[in-house]
Amino acid sequence: MTKLKFTKMHGLGNDFMVIDGINQKFNPRTAPIAAWAQRHTGVGFDQLLLIEAPRQAEADFRYRIFNADGSEVEQCGNGARCFARFVYDKGLTSKKQIVVETAGGVIVPRLTDDGLVTVDMGVPLLAPEQIPFTAIDEDDARSISHQLVIGNETVSVTCVNMGNPHAVIVVKDIEQAPVHRLGAAIENHKQFPQRVNVGFMQIVAPRRIRLRVFERGVGETQACGTGACAAVVAGISLGLLGDDEPVEVNLTGGQLLISWQQQPDAHVWMTGPTQSVFDGEIDCL
Repeated sequence: MTKLKFTKMHGLGNDFMVIDGINQKFNPRTAPIAAWAQRHTGVGFDQLLLIEAPRQAEADFRYRIFNADGSEVEQCGNGARCFARFVYDKGLTSKKQIVVETAGGVIVPRLTDDGLVTVDMGVPLLAPEQIPFTAIDEDDARSISHQLVIGNETVSVTCVNMGNPHAVIVVKDIEQAPVHRLGAAIENHKQFPQRVNVGFMQIVAPRRIRLRVFERGVGETQACGTGACAAVVAGISLGLLGDDEPVEVNLTGGQLLISWQQQPDAHVWMTGPTQSVFDGEIDCL
């Protein structure tokens, strides 16, 4: 048994256990991640973030994300901001713009002078096979929105891959939206072979939305960076939001600014805060 050093961080209440896997040994396959994620008996977090040496020559670091249930996922936007703040504050890099390798592709976080972190989240993917989403026919495959049958109801979703899969639902009032019931049903819907994150978006103004996200393998979280990006891309694609200025995304844990211009190969940019909570040590095999 050894002592494993970690830092507890959060981005708008979306909280993380962050581990430096460069300067200490850590094997996520044998670690009790689900037990550590427990709020009452463990560290308590939505995701565990692991910093590793890069495999790609152009990257500064490799970044891996594990959900509270222990499953590894491709991307996490709030986590990306916390990752950037961690490696800079801990002296792992002196760069303020960092090239980071993830399972969902390369991202480029940038620490700004006002204490926020801006992340180039890459190009959103919308085709069903890129989500992945199993369309029911050719018309469904060509559509922006897809109709999911859930029990006795049909729900319209817009699918976006932001390095991980998202299904966005437009609702009149997120306070009244059945986030937990529909979120769980859609996350595990048979048309999403790798499961999916589910966003419930309320349009407030052409450049302002409210959002709740039911995350794959976690449940509802205080905030979701990739979910905010996916919601803005969906809203612009549906003609409900403008792309001339950043869109203000108001989540339970706070606010993010998301920018995307609706044109081929345009990148999504996310800006928001991070916060370190405490450093700790935990027993680990």
